[in-house]
Amino acid sequence: MVAATGPADRAAAEAGVRLAYRAAGLPEPGRVLWAASPRAAVALLLGGEVTGRSVREQVRTRPWESERARVHAESGPGGYAALWAATGARLWEPARALADRIRAGIVEELGDTPDVRLRLLDAVLGQHDAAWLAALAGRGGALDGLAAVARHAGWWWPYEDIAVICERPAELHRDEAGRLDRGDGPALAFPDGFALHAWRGMPVPAEFLAGLGDLTPEGIRAEENAELRRVMLEFYGYDRYLAESGAEPLHRDGTGVLWRIPLDGDEDVVMVEVVNSTAEPDGTFRTYWLRVPPATRTAREGVAWTFGLAADAYAPLHET
Repeated sequence: MVAATGPADRAAAEAGVRLAYRAAGLPEPGRVLWAASPRAAVALLLGGEVTGRSVREQVRTRPWESERARVHAESGPGGYAALWAATGARLWEPARALADRIRAGIVEELGDTPDVRLRLLDAVLGQHDAAWLAALAGRGGALDGLAAVARHAGWWWPYEDIAVICERPAELHRDEAGRLDRGDGPALAFPDGFALHAWRGMPVPAEFLAGLGDLTPEGIRAEENAELRRVMLEFYGYDRYLAESGAEPLHRDGTGVLWRIPLDGDEDVVMVEVVNSTAEPDGTFRTYWLRVPPATRTAREGVAWTFGLAADAYAPLHET
């Protein structure tokens, strides 16, 4: 649910909204408006077309608090902790991270004003509420409407006589750690063009990514922003950068080769080059690069650090 993309099922989402209003003891909204992205929804809300009081407290907050208290009372502290570990805990961090990045993107485009912040506080996060919905919904209770919207659409805003619902993202690209990540386009994109660009979870400008294909060692060294320079190094490849910069190894032993990349205005990048002792199917031996602390003095010390050991305690019986 957190990573769902593609067009919303508008009929199912609207039915979920109406169910959520009824479960909260409220009249169903007289109108439902659709927006192509959360940014578009906030812009719509700022435009004055939507009037009336937000009912997020009744529709989302109170039912969540009530259901959580009920489940906690029925299962006890230990049972609730086990339920959370088996359901919501696994979704919490990726959902929170995506929601935070979307908020930041909206603020960047529409301005960091009290009105924008207030509209963001009024949002029900739909699919990005998946963590606690996974733990608490699905029991025929007050959260079923919220869960239905989360399954079929994106963020939404409940007001007294009108609800605004967003489409889901059209694209979502993440790395193995679940962070937003893409080197050749937006990592998160909505149908109207609202997009977030990121590399290994770090926000980057779109024009920065467009220039990664033309990198040179000189261009990397000339970049003044230390965080962007690290992205450039990762994209370019530490091994390629070292080779084309004419770098000399600092230390070499039976565990690998220690290299250092000095960077103006930032800590040095220190890497250990290690070769897998097990051959690949084609008979070659794969090389790995391990980032280690700048104070590392020997290759063995760097490899040992990756295992949480001191250099004199690192003595593998068998290397793979």
